[in-house]
Amino acid sequence: MDKTRRNELADFAFNVRRNCIRMTNHGQSGHVGSMLSMAEIITVLYNGVLKNVSAEDPKNPNRDRFILSKGHAGCAVYAALYEKGYFPEDWLMTYYCDNGKLMGHISHHVPGVEFSTGSLGHGLPVAVGMALNAKLKNNSHKVYCMMSDGDMNEGSTWEAIMFAGQHKLDKLVGIVDYNRVQALGHSENIADLEPLDEKLKLWGWDACYVDGHDLEALEDAFNAVEENGKPTMIICRTIKARGIPWLEDTVKSHYGFIPDDKVEEAIAGCLAFCEQTKKGE
Repeated sequence: MDKTRRNELADFAFNVRRNCIRMTNHGQSGHVGSMLSMAEIITVLYNGVLKNVSAEDPKNPNRDRFILSKGHAGCAVYAALYEKGYFPEDWLMTYYCDNGKLMGHISHHVPGVEFSTGSLGHGLPVAVGMALNAKLKNNSHKVYCMMSDGDMNEGSTWEAIMFAGQHKLDKLVGIVDYNRVQALGHSENIADLEPLDEKLKLWGWDACYVDGHDLEALEDAFNAVEENGKPTMIICRTIKARGIPWLEDTVKSHYGFIPDDKVEEAIAGCLAFCEQTKKGE
């Protein structure tokens, strides 16, 4: 990845983080830690990985589909969609507000959003259905679905994993935002998923781990996906609340927002992380 490309993606990820901090602060609610752990993943998806996806033609039948199963972190997708021109800036500060344009959990009523989610374990089954439909109709588009650690604890997720492997849905790409922190504690103490890649391979998937904050590594992982008769799972090792040092990797960052007196400090921390990214650190 050349320097210009890295800088552009780093700036996009920073804008996602900054707007998530501001939006959740204004709405006085949200899951800020879950949003910030996925900023680089969302950035790479919406800047080259998702094909035929644009504000100018949001219903293009050949578009790749993206489902966010961890719907509580939908603010990060809203922030990315704003950056890509799907809706005006004044929508941002309606997040989580009465009669607002942007619902607390991601909603298909927002331009660019394929499916409403909230309760965990729903996203992958829907994505599997979309991928099966694409296969039966011999369509060219891919279906991407991002999940959380909590999603991976749900029985419906594993039923979908089994089905996708059995039916060789190789246009399906799953993504785990593997920040290892859930609502009530660290994942290893709730339902340890390891060795996650080996479990997925046993069920007929290709699977790999990647640094979920490394823009180049993410781009390479998505570009390496092959249509080889297997669905793919990209397991992204991330840090909860990445960019805000005092909140990183903490359970308390799962649900909540940045208070007024900490907003600028939080944004400054995210900017510093952005500059580190640009230097390749």
